[in-house]
This record gives sequence, C-alpha cells and structure tokens, in this order.
Amino acid sequence: MPSERTERLRRWDGAPAPLITPSLLDCDFARVGEEIRALEAAGVEALHLDVMDGHFVPNLSYGPPVVADWRAVTDLPFDAHLMISDPARYLDAFVDAGADSILIHLEAVPEPADLLERIRGRGCRAGLVINPPTPWAAVEPHLDRVDSVLVMSVMPGFGGQQFQEAVLEKVRAIRRARPALRVAIDGGINASTAGRAVEAGATQLVVGSATYRPDGNYAASLGEVAEAARRGLEGGGAAAAGAGASPPE
Repeated sequence: MPSERTERLRRWDGAPAPLITPSLLDCDFARVGEEIRALEAAGVEALHLDVMDGHFVPNLSYGPPVVADWRAVTDLPFDAHLMISDPARYLDAFVDAGADSILIHLEAVPEPADLLERIRGRGCRAGLVINPPTPWAAVEPHLDRVDSVLVMSVMPGFGGQQFQEAVLEKVRAIRRARPALRVAIDGGINASTAGRAVEAGATQLVVGSATYRPDGNYAASLGEVAEAARRGLEGGGAAAAGAGASPPE
C-alpha cells in the first residue's frame, strides 16, 4: 500500500498553481494544533515550516520533535525550509519527523548535489533556496536536480519584513530556464504583492504574517492573497499555471 508520505506528495504534486502555503512561524505557538486545524478549515493544501538555528540566521524556531508533534495532528504536506548551517546533519531527523519537502539554502551548501540526492532518496521532494543577494545564476547548474526553487524576497530569519521587488527578475529567469519547475517565493507576500509574484512566474506563495488575522478568519486573509494571485495569473503568469507539479526526470 502507498505510504502516508506518498499520499501526501500526491496531494502536493496535484495542487493547482499558484499553491499558497501558510508559514507556521507567525501562528500562536500556545495553540498550534488549533491553528493548524483552522488552516485546514480554510482550505490550505500544504504548510510551510521555517526552521532556524540561530547561526545561519539570527533567530531560533523549532526542531524535529516539534515537527513530529505537528505531524500527529494533520495530514497536510509539510514543506520544511531549513535555514540552518548544517542541513545534512539534521536531514534524517526532519524526514523521520514527517517533512515531505526539504528546502536547503545554496548559501549554506554551495555544492548541494549529494544532499539533494539524499533528500530524494528518503522519498521527499528536494528544493534549493536563494537569498536576495544571491544571483539566480548560482542555482542554474542545479535546476535539473531539484523539484523546486524558493526565491527569498526578504532576508531570512524574521517575519513581517518588506517585500523586495528586485527578486522578481530571478523568478522570471528561473521560470524561463525550467518552465515546468515549481518556483516559490517567500517574504512579504500578501494581497498587495502576490499578483506581482505570480505574474513574474511564481507557482508557490509562502504567506506568513498576512495569514493570521486577529479575528481568526484565515479563509478571508488567504482568500485575498488567492484573488490577487489569480489576477496576476491572468495578467501574465498564465504560462506558469501548470508548472511545478512534476518532479524532474
């Protein structure tokens, strides 16, 4: 029978673009289980996990035991963004905890081929992340080894930062280089910026602080982002509408 991860990845791969993945970094950590159930009720297809080590980025978040606790309360796919200096050391722990997609920073692992192979060998999707100062050309040699690329539109480590418009040219370049690749963007994504990101070719939007309205109506907050993304798709991102669902050959 298919494994639980296989079933989650089928859900992940089959989700229509642009895929909106709320980050749990800005949720109420005193009641994460309730927050996850509220996000499920709002119709989200996957969750983004921001893992920070206080070294690669100047902040700490959570590790594999916490991820394992969250896995016990949801079958949503987990997209684990490892903002850590030594992802190889902790890879197996995050996979065993229930991560379905593992994203590593090119700035932390300049020669990522072996680690990407390890990730996919564990049955997970593998992705690379690049920070705003990193040129898209740095990731170009690795595009045939990844299932996704995450373009940071802020410097990682803290939520609530302002969107950096200049990174959209990197999204466009990656989309031109690999039209079927899932291209995600993370940082300052909200109803004001989602349309521009999708128009540039993003097929996954990581939404942080814009998700969590005080009234708890996450369907409304994420619906506003989805509507902006739809307009961006109609405005120029139509070529990306079917992109990002298939792993590389």
